Amino acid sequence: MKKVLVVCGNGLGSSMIVEMNAKQILKDLQKEADVSHTDLTTAKTEQADLYIGSEDIVSNLQDGSRHVVGLKNLLDKNELRTALDQHV
Repeated sequence: MKKVLVVCGNGLGSSMIVEMNAKQILKDLQKEADVSHTDLTTAKTEQADLYIGSEDIVSNLQDGSRHVVGLKNLLDKNELRTALDQHV
């Protein structure tokens, strides 16, 4: 099963909301993935198949080996749906 890690600056509010939205969207798409959320510092040490967060935050995770998707608007469910549909 793929692992999706939702990342924000502190790993609290926005990433938790996006995690809940991602789980619902994956269910709607009939796709399975292990979705969790964390802060940027912890995300740098965790392995995942897909890292999702705001463009300004997740750009710090780009190292050439990670699959990172930056969202323009964290609360835009259509943008999140597109990212998950293409990458999970």
